[in-house]
Amino acid sequence: MTNPKLTTPSGKTRAAGLGLKFSGKTGEWNSITDVEGIRVGYVTLNKGSGPLSVGQGPIRTGVTAILPRPINATFDPVFAGIHSLNGNGELTGSHYIEEVGKFGLPITITNTHSCGTTRDATIEWATRAWPEQFNDSFGLPVAAETYDGFLNDINGFHITKEHVFEAIESAITGPIEEGSVGGGTGMKCFGFKAGSGTASRLVEFNGKTYTIGSFVQANFGAREELTILGNNIGAGLIKPQMIQNSTNPELSSIIGIIATDAPLLPHQLKRLARRIGIGMSKTGGIARHGSGDIFLAFSTANHPAAKTDNCSVQSLDMIPDEQMDPFFTAVVQSTEEAIINSMIANEDTTGRDDNFVPALPHDIIRRHLQ
Repeated sequence: MTNPKLTTPSGKTRAAGLGLKFSGKTGEWNSITDVEGIRVGYVTLNKGSGPLSVGQGPIRTGVTAILPRPINATFDPVFAGIHSLNGNGELTGSHYIEEVGKFGLPITITNTHSCGTTRDATIEWATRAWPEQFNDSFGLPVAAETYDGFLNDINGFHITKEHVFEAIESAITGPIEEGSVGGGTGMKCFGFKAGSGTASRLVEFNGKTYTIGSFVQANFGAREELTILGNNIGAGLIKPQMIQNSTNPELSSIIGIIATDAPLLPHQLKRLARRIGIGMSKTGGIARHGSGDIFLAFSTANHPAAKTDNCSVQSLDMIPDEQMDPFFTAVVQSTEEAIINSMIANEDTTGRDDNFVPALPHDIIRRHLQ
């Protein structure tokens, strides 16, 4: 059996598989799914080649679903916090999270022009999954996006509600795929192919071990900024080059999701979300003007204190704010590695108009970081 810390389920090499040694102690799978109860599902659409024909392809896109609770559980919200480092992007439901500090539906991540589809499909799925909850109430799903129009027929609107249903219902725990899968299928980072990435860290506090799990949809950065383990290797990487046969608007973005089983309240989760940007910066990201760098953190603890039908005073556990530093560190470490995983667990990709984005060459990484 392969080691899930070194390779993905399909055998793609991860950062640790190249011998890269990031700081911190990882969970069993070095994945957001190390947080008990978290599940991730993908639908990947990869079809066609050649010149762009809007509505026909080529198609290089997909949808990712992250479930904060098991799919067969009753409707059970989680406490959450958000942060926008640079707001040229979308994460629906953010105003409600900012107001009350919780959400309860699956998170979906896709391309920019399909974000509304995944949002609407998620609430349709929820009304069927929990009909009593939504009979006389409402839902505000969390749907996020990054732009994949350099490789994908983004105006073809190929994501359907059935794809969203499939991503949610096929979500799994354990090791998950990375790279050009789900919403990350058409994404690029620092001039190399990127997409979906994950990592985790363990934090010891007061005799207990808690998990911080990070998931990113990475689509940001210029080649010369790429930094791995403190080494700015991008500045000297002229080749392999991208091939650009149509406009490349450099609409860069990153969606970062942090899950934890640590008992943290909404204001503390907002503090975690802010630290995602530090992990991003360690890879060379600077939050460019055109970038949608939007971050969400949530906690599966304090069940069921966030439920809407509680009619009594609730008792909550929390880590003292003064003891949050190890959790901040875990967010930075896991985010940094998740971004690099999204690039290393990848392959050369040709999309619309034969636009080409190379994978980050593993031999170059080994040579630079020996």
